[in-house]
Amino acid sequence: MVIFLVSSRKCPTPDILTEDLDDLPIIYAITPTYYRPVQKAELTRLSQTIMLVPNIYWVIVEDSDEVTDLVSNILIRTGLNKRSVQLTAKTPADFKLKSKDPNWSKPRGVEQRNTALEWVRQRIAENSPRHSIVYFMDDDNTYSVQLFKEMSTIEVGKVGVWPVGLVGGLMVEKPLLDENNVVTGFNAVWRPERQFPIDMAGFAISGSLFMKFPSAKFSYDVQRGYQETEILRHVTTVNRLQPLANGCTEVLVWHTRTEPPNLKDEQKLIKQGKRSDEGIEV
Repeated sequence: MVIFLVSSRKCPTPDILTEDLDDLPIIYAITPTYYRPVQKAELTRLSQTIMLVPNIYWVIVEDSDEVTDLVSNILIRTGLNKRSVQLTAKTPADFKLKSKDPNWSKPRGVEQRNTALEWVRQRIAENSPRHSIVYFMDDDNTYSVQLFKEMSTIEVGKVGVWPVGLVGGLMVEKPLLDENNVVTGFNAVWRPERQFPIDMAGFAISGSLFMKFPSAKFSYDVQRGYQETEILRHVTTVNRLQPLANGCTEVLVWHTRTEPPNLKDEQKLIKQGKRSDEGIEV
């Protein structure tokens, strides 16, 4: 016979959920998104992480002409419509990925992130002097709630950095520190000559830096893999980075990607005018 002793039905509450919201910086989480079959699944997973972090303000930018009901419905169902904004920014046709293009062949999210940064700058100006953090939070990654507790400790005028799992052909890409806890480089093996060989998920920027450096933005006119360097070179240097996640020894975010579903039978139904999702949002 096995006896289970249960003292409580509740899991311990993460520290960040018990802190006074007024004592925490606002985290502007910028998420470019676009329609594809897995979009709702991706945003549902992401929204349920954001629900657990009270100091996140979600800036969603759709690659479309107008905001969509699919995204609006997710925000309403989760209650995040009260701490989010839904923007749109179309990717120029020349930079739009075609169905068979590798996802790395063209810069992604440039238009959407820059549109979000314009909005954030205006928002910061209106809410000054409250401390804020800007994080580029893609919709397909996996995030620990603990990451946002770490992120909330970024100092005014600083850029925080941490390891990212499953990226760049490695189990983990991470900043390298010296004995004084100063970042001296990175362990990246893909294009390590970059000034900042780091993944987009591996840093967050003090909002004050975007006010100090209004020209800081992303660009179509950089080499593949240089978007991170393009934004960071405006606002910091490697040795001024603020290492987080226990001296960059913990992985709190993973560069995951949902496998595209096999919808060949759905395509057959569509040709017959009998699609399976008629009248249902999937």
